[in-house]
Amino acid sequence: QVQLLESGGGLVQAGGSLRLSCAASGLAFSNYNMAWFRQAPGKDREFVAAIKWSGSITYYSDSVKGRFTISRDNAKKTVYLQMDTLKPEDTAVYYCAAADSVFSSARAYSGSYYHHWGQGTQVTVSS
Repeated sequence: QVQLLESGGGLVQAGGSLRLSCAASGLAFSNYNMAWFRQAPGKDREFVAAIKWSGSITYYSDSVKGRFTISRDNAKKTVYLQMDTLKPEDTAVYYCAAADSVFSSARAYSGSYYHHWGQGTQVTVSS
């Protein structure tokens, strides 16, 4: 059974930092491309960042580029999202997702590309 378990969310002041983790089990993690999405109250889910199975390619949304960094440790079966210079508009539930099909910029940004999803972790940024 595939499980993606997010952690690291919480309450932080604007300008602060958080690091999210997503621990995977039940899948061959090193074969999977991973991503983070987020959903704010009353809004659609949106793409945040993605990373290829090898770690060699990453994509970011324009809203987080330069502030967030996605990384992975295949030995630990974990993907991370380092979030710096947080803003109140970053407040959302953050989800990690996994896909084992071909990785491309056209696909990575779409939620429909990903087969497996975690339950999410809440990130709240106060002003």
